[in-house]
Amino acid sequence: MDLGMRGKPFTRYRREVLRGVQGDVLEIGVGTGLNFPHYPATVEEVHTVEPNSGMHSRAGKRAEQAGIHLHHHILSAEALPFKDERFDAVISTWTLCSIPDVEQALVEVYRVMRPGARFHYVEHGLAPDPKVQRWQHRLNPVQNIIADGCNLNRNMHALIEASGLVHLQRDAHYVPKTPKTVGYFYLGTAEKPVLK
Repeated sequence: MDLGMRGKPFTRYRREVLRGVQGDVLEIGVGTGLNFPHYPATVEEVHTVEPNSGMHSRAGKRAEQAGIHLHHHILSAEALPFKDERFDAVISTWTLCSIPDVEQALVEVYRVMRPGARFHYVEHGLAPDPKVQRWQHRLNPVQNIIADGCNLNRNMHALIEASGLVHLQRDAHYVPKTPKTVGYFYLGTAEKPVLK
């Protein structure tokens, strides 16, 4: 996972998604901590959730090297152990594809965000082209097995909006030199509305 996710294209997306992040941050699916070198100095504290305990030591070392005050929790995002309206920002990079109950995880993300807090993300998912979609649906059971629960066929923008978050900016496109079944990327920033 660490080797496959640290190439130049991934690094460029990480930098873009993390630009402007500030305050107290929750990162879901932190993996081996590949985002940590790209966190801006405006981030005060980072809580992470990750169900795979094998990733913890490597993530901890990267946080220390980046000077990040880290609190690591080994669990999945469907039941977050934080009070309501706790965080200024939530980060998700190539994570929503592998959460078993992604809708519930996004409900939890919404709950722990302060009004006006932002959800910053880059994910891969369902392509717009019917031919590619057919292959994504066919290959999805195999992808689940070989890629630690990863799903190829989730419409990330629709899932995020269904949680109640409102997009401030969003984009989706094929990544060059990548198979279309895994290379349709969604990225953007969505906000928890401030109720009046």
